[in-house]
Amino acid sequence: MIIANIADFREAARRRLPRFLFEYMDGGSYAEVTLRRNVEDLANIALRQRVLRDVSGIDLSVELFGQRQSLPVALAPIGLAGLNARRGEVQAVRAANKARIPFTLSTVSACPLGEVAAAVSSPFWFQLYMIRDRGFMKDLLAQATAAGCSALVFTVDMPVPGTRYRDYRTGLAGAPGLKGAAWRATQALSRPVWAWDVGLMGRPHHLGNVAPVLQGKTGIEDFFAWMRSNFDPAISWHDLEFIRAEWSGPLIIKGILDPEDAKEAAASGANGIVVSNHGGRQLDGVLSTARALSPIADAVGDRLTVLADGGVRSGLDVVRLLALGAKGVLLGRAWSYALAAGGEAGITKMLGLIEAEMRVAMALTGTTRIDQIDRTILVGEY
Repeated sequence: MIIANIADFREAARRRLPRFLFEYMDGGSYAEVTLRRNVEDLANIALRQRVLRDVSGIDLSVELFGQRQSLPVALAPIGLAGLNARRGEVQAVRAANKARIPFTLSTVSACPLGEVAAAVSSPFWFQLYMIRDRGFMKDLLAQATAAGCSALVFTVDMPVPGTRYRDYRTGLAGAPGLKGAAWRATQALSRPVWAWDVGLMGRPHHLGNVAPVLQGKTGIEDFFAWMRSNFDPAISWHDLEFIRAEWSGPLIIKGILDPEDAKEAAASGANGIVVSNHGGRQLDGVLSTARALSPIADAVGDRLTVLADGGVRSGLDVVRLLALGAKGVLLGRAWSYALAAGGEAGITKMLGLIEAEMRVAMALTGTTRIDQIDRTILVGEY
């Protein structure tokens, strides 16, 4: 099929992946109200078109956390992304390196830190959850330091996992033992290209960073059981002291939706935050990122670097989030769809589309640099 935008990548991913993997990537929690809001609220933001301005020299580069990059975007952490293509996180980090943007490796990635580090030519970011086993966390942070990771993205909006109905319907969660495994195997066999390229040739399929604590239990049910029992609902702002003791680089708090929490993050010494509702995968019914972003950016000013994610399906959406106050934008489903559809080359093409769409949006709003993008290019109050 001809791929012209992110929606086309999504359709290509749907055709290629077993249903349980596509629905895991594509779905949200409960009735998926927030999942839809993320996309719709961004699309409804009107841009202010300006004319007869010299826009011949557009510069999309930006500096984030001491690193100069070609675009104001990064690849967000995506759990299980390595199952969307053969050794998927390795392919993704290579595409990010070529594009000169950051890639963020999830704690629950298929490819472990060491494998991803061996594939890179420049530093990547690492994402961490607060886990009951502090020794395991300390070991992961040591591995991230040894791998040369340049920033830590600490996810705080998952003290307990959200309920995602799609995963129950496909057997990814809730179907025990052989019943669930057989159900998923049937779905995999209906996608023979994936079954051969990833299912057979892409092994091992265990979660590389978590495998040591699973003690040989590599089934998906084992992972979900571990996740339910090891994510720490007792997490508080005081736990950042533990993170800071083990991590000396830039610290980015991901999962902020309220201005008061953003102020707490600034007071705690974080270097950045990600305004995020976990892609609509945690508490359904909360604000979209587009609605939450401006009050948060106003609340913290320049005390830390504000990033955002959620609902981005085009370069125009990136420009919209920048105008609302973000200094950079994390792409989540966009790169996951592209990886499933075309591997490393798919992500490279997706980033090219984002860049081209951003250039058009900037030219037609009369802006030539990222620091010129603010609320003055929007129509209405935000």
